[in-house]
Amino acid sequence: MKKTVLTIILASCIFAGFSQVTDAEKKLKTQVADSTDGWKTGGTVSLNLTQVSLTNWAAGGQNSISANGLLSLFAHYQKGNNIWENYLDLAYGTIKQGKNANWWKTDDKIDFTSKYGKKAFYNWYYAGLLNFKTQMTDGYNYPDDSTVISGLLAPGYLLGAIGMDYMPNDNFTAFIAPITSKITMVNNQTLADAGAFGVEAAEYDSLGNILASGKNVRTEFGGYMRFFYKKDIMENIGIQTKLDLFSNYIENPLNIDISWEVLISMKVNKYISATLSTHLLYDDDIDIAVDTNNDGITDKLGPRTQFKEVLGVGFSYKF
Repeated sequence: MKKTVLTIILASCIFAGFSQVTDAEKKLKTQVADSTDGWKTGGTVSLNLTQVSLTNWAAGGQNSISANGLLSLFAHYQKGNNIWENYLDLAYGTIKQGKNANWWKTDDKIDFTSKYGKKAFYNWYYAGLLNFKTQMTDGYNYPDDSTVISGLLAPGYLLGAIGMDYMPNDNFTAFIAPITSKITMVNNQTLADAGAFGVEAAEYDSLGNILASGKNVRTEFGGYMRFFYKKDIMENIGIQTKLDLFSNYIENPLNIDISWEVLISMKVNKYISATLSTHLLYDDDIDIAVDTNNDGITDKLGPRTQFKEVLGVGFSYKF
């Protein structure tokens, strides 16, 4: 009898303990699911300043002051098998050299991306992407600061793509879209008439009179690939890179448009950091004028590889 009672008590304790563990596991799983679902937001703001002042300096030189600012924001939403990612990058830089010189622009960017994905299998997602790029202010071919060569929505790029997104971890994504529409906007009639940024140029008669104005919009249909990678390569040093490739199915599909950006961040302390950013760009529809003899006469006109590099040390805050 005592053995029977003892067996019943022991079995009850084991069952109760098992039930408590099971309930605890369920609660933990629910908490983990709740912690991964919902919104995740943040960003980085940085400001770099450089100033040079010379007085009776025998070696020569010019007084100068420059400023470069960057604002990078993100907002991600996840619920179950659905992921919605949003990015906004704003950058602007300016410099002034000499006492009577004007301020010249050194950097100018508006870049917004929104991507939605629904899990298909393993690390693959059905995905759609929307990207918009332009700049804030007019651009000039310095030292000529009177002739506008670019501006707000001149150009502006709107890209919409549908495809598959491969996301094996938080550091790497590969978006492949066989169905993509790319719209180029030139909201400056003078530039549109000149056929800038690939839009259809104006038609002129033999006397130079305009018969038909240049188009302000150009639409392309093709394939698009986007690769993104970020990694902390060592303590306080991180790198992230983004590569965009686009092929126009209808016209010169082998001439791939390339945009490759790299950002290296080196943190000194909570508020001081150094950044090195590069941007390599090739667009078969953008003609670059080249004066090889420096005589003020354009010798060559056609697509060329573009490259920009910005190195800055200054205030940086991550939130």
